Amino acid sequence: MDISVVIVAWNAKRYLELCLESLEKAPPRRSTETLVVDNASTDGTAEMLETRFPWVKLIRSPENLGFARGNNVAIRQCKGRYIALVNPDVIVLPGCLDALADFLDQNPKVGNVGPRVFNLDMTQQSTCRRFPTLWNNFCDATGLATRFKNSRFSAGEHMFYFPHDRTLRVDVLVGCFSFIRREAFDAVGLLDEKMFMYGEDVDWCRRCWKAGWEVVFFPGARAIHDRGKTTAPYPVRFALAQQRSVLHYWSKYHGILGRLGIRSIMVFRHLMRYSVGVLSSLAHSPGRGTSKVRKQVSGACLRELLIGSGNKIQVSGVGSQVKSHS
Repeated sequence: MDISVVIVAWNAKRYLELCLESLEKAPPRRSTETLVVDNASTDGTAEMLETRFPWVKLIRSPENLGFARGNNVAIRQCKGRYIALVNPDVIVLPGCLDALADFLDQNPKVGNVGPRVFNLDMTQQSTCRRFPTLWNNFCDATGLATRFKNSRFSAGEHMFYFPHDRTLRVDVLVGCFSFIRREAFDAVGLLDEKMFMYGEDVDWCRRCWKAGWEVVFFPGARAIHDRGKTTAPYPVRFALAQQRSVLHYWSKYHGILGRLGIRSIMVFRHLMRYSVGVLSSLAHSPGRGTSKVRKQVSGACLRELLIGSGNKIQVSGVGSQVKSHS
């Protein structure tokens, strides 16, 4: 088997259907299997798969395993030399999987390669990132990264200054679509299951580089990502999940000063967003609906940062890296 496609889904029936239709309409020329992990969906996802896509290997989970753990369940069952981790809200364009497989065939040092990804309107989506630092997180928190998108110095983790028009070795590929060599998984290990969702792409790419494998962006393969739609109904839950993954990453790779630094930046960011939300509500501005959500999200994140939570993460969903994977 050449390619194993792995999709983890929770109540994303329509998006998953479109994703699988894209694979069905333009199947790769290479031998391919498709595995879908259904994280205890209640919207008829599993039944749709059995009726509409009998060629898919369905793995039913009795509970929501999360993104990392759900992928790991399927990866252990994959037969392919290459494993494509694809979000359910991705449309795989014709030739994409073959192009990525060809690239890995020709570049034996590459462990993870990602395609060029577009929004629904075919505008460019940024999928290349740098490893997190206190400086690039500060730039994100203060708005410098947004204000000076074309500046390498003040950019955040996302490489908005990179036009995604050439092959490039990068620190991190956003996890909405990763095409990984099986030998890399054997050397690096599976996704970190302590990250319920979000951040597992950054962590795995870091371990990939450390193990001697390259991570490469390749624009010769293309896909579409309807970013953030599967997570939008649960903004607070997913924001907390992301925050916990970020804190886990910094605990894993940085000392006490780094951990204190990232917490301080996160507190500052959410204080600013919460304050803007309050002022917007008082002023009855046209965007107060969005501001209300931001206020709720930042309020919940601040409470957990300042007070803490001993509760296990309970997130009703699995999906793309904020993706809104930020």
